[in-house]
Amino acid sequence: MSLRLDLQVISDWIPDGARVLDLGCDDGTLLKHLQQRNITGYGLEIDNSKFADCINAGVNVIQADLDQGLPQFADQSFDFVILSQTLQAINRPDFLLEEIARVGKQGIIGFPNFGHWQCRLQLALGGHMPVSRTLSNDWFNTPNIHLCTVQDFEKLCDDKSISILNRSIVNHAHKDTLGTKLLPNLFGQIALYQIKKTT
Repeated sequence: MSLRLDLQVISDWIPDGARVLDLGCDDGTLLKHLQQRNITGYGLEIDNSKFADCINAGVNVIQADLDQGLPQFADQSFDFVILSQTLQAINRPDFLLEEIARVGKQGIIGFPNFGHWQCRLQLALGGHMPVSRTLSNDWFNTPNIHLCTVQDFEKLCDDKSISILNRSIVNHAHKDTLGTKLLPNLFGQIALYQIKKTT
């Protein structure tokens, strides 16, 4: 099964036999892939058609609104809680980040970086909300309501006493470049973080 490149990075970060919770799991592609490695868990999805796709794929899924948090799950009940390309569509990303750190021994968060130079250029010179390969909607029909930058996310983690264990900041093709390594907030288009609550 072929995975989207950011999902492949996430898969590589999760050891065999882990227990995972995938928030906003879409059609269950990642969870279906992880099942092949004896990784168990659940997906949470609010969209009816995607929920049905998960059921048809044999993925354990619960229909839930992430804006309500994760009250149905006990502290540290999963090895990993995953939130890929969904953080920016949540009403209270700070609250959900706390919930991820509570429910998971570790979390994996992925989001588009609004600090990328093309976004800055479109705002500064074009005077309009950016449209790019990673942010492809217009301002009026986007599901993204809380766009952030690499620096914004890292500051939020620091404010919430959450440690960053690993990060991968890449371009739209999911490649490391000299620019993404030296100036990730300026040249990175997609950010992936592995996090853990500081004890």
